[in-house]
Amino acid sequence: MYDEQQQPEHGPLAGFTVGVTAARRAEELGALLQRRGATVLHAAALRIVPLADDGELLAATKELIDQVPDVVVATTAIGFRGWIEAADGWGLGEQLLDRLRGVELLARGPKVKGAVRAAGLTEEWSPSSESMAEVLDRLLEEGVDGRRIAVQLHGEPLPGFVEALRAGGAEVVPVPVYRWMPPEDIGPVDRLLDAVVSRGVDALTFTSAPAAASLLSRAEERGLLGEVLVALGHDVLPACVGPVTALPLQARGVDTVQPERFRLGPLVQLLCQELPGRARTLPIAGHRVEIRGHAVLVDGALKPVPPAGMSLLRALSRRPGWVVARAELLRALPGAGRDEHAVETAMARLRTALGSPKLIQTVVKRGYRLALDPAADAKYADA
Repeated sequence: MYDEQQQPEHGPLAGFTVGVTAARRAEELGALLQRRGATVLHAAALRIVPLADDGELLAATKELIDQVPDVVVATTAIGFRGWIEAADGWGLGEQLLDRLRGVELLARGPKVKGAVRAAGLTEEWSPSSESMAEVLDRLLEEGVDGRRIAVQLHGEPLPGFVEALRAGGAEVVPVPVYRWMPPEDIGPVDRLLDAVVSRGVDALTFTSAPAAASLLSRAEERGLLGEVLVALGHDVLPACVGPVTALPLQARGVDTVQPERFRLGPLVQLLCQELPGRARTLPIAGHRVEIRGHAVLVDGALKPVPPAGMSLLRALSRRPGWVVARAELLRALPGAGRDEHAVETAMARLRTALGSPKLIQTVVKRGYRLALDPAADAKYADA
């Protein structure tokens, strides 16, 4: 029998495929996922315009040097560092730093605070929550009427932030540190969308709101938006690094999961909890069988299964212990046509992959059934 205390040799994400939409830090996120056993499918939904090529940033920098703001809000460490480096490249670095030394400088979180101090500056305040909402509350409590406030954008919309400041009477100068553009090669994004629709991925990760918006926009262009939204609402887990990133998905009615701390590590840990928790676990023929995305755990041992076999196994597991007709199983096979022999071939490969032929019983002239343990029959009788 399976030992519940047995320590598996595979990672918690073994048998699951996770889609990664990030452009920045995609390798880091992919490595964290793979280290925990996941198969990773990466497609950068966006690309970042190099800072030095961005005329909008140059114009905003010159404007702030000529007309010094009262407040500067730094929102990301990479964005703030990039701004200073770009200004250096334009020969404006010292002038920009000189202006920033005389203003109220607010830093959203410890990483941004570190970037501010590395530039030789000192922030006046930083929220412990790393929340832009807390930054906004502080500014509105201080009063913003007539004040000139520069906000370092970071490629993502800041919902309501700029609007609330302007409604309070502030003059807001957006500082677009880097901009998002569609990827030059749309092929990987299309392949990822196809995998979402076909349930070839078990989870889809988002680390920026523009990436989420871009992916949904591409799905709409291809006429796949409805199918993608259905997949994200049921079979494919949408995981976002934080609430701002989730907004484009929520606007389409998609519920997402998010870690308590908005970082890549906690995002991966969240997937390590959520995905195994969504797997179907059944007591079959004296074994503990856990059905994952593209593999099965039999008594804790990882058994990779071909896509056709996984389709059959999922069809059988929807009614564990009940006979499923060959015709129904044929419909579950992708692209199998009308030949029921395809079911027999896929079933033989499935049994071989599982390494325990007795898990699936053949019922002559009727079909196949999972050999559910007798004690579990009552539990699953109405499944």
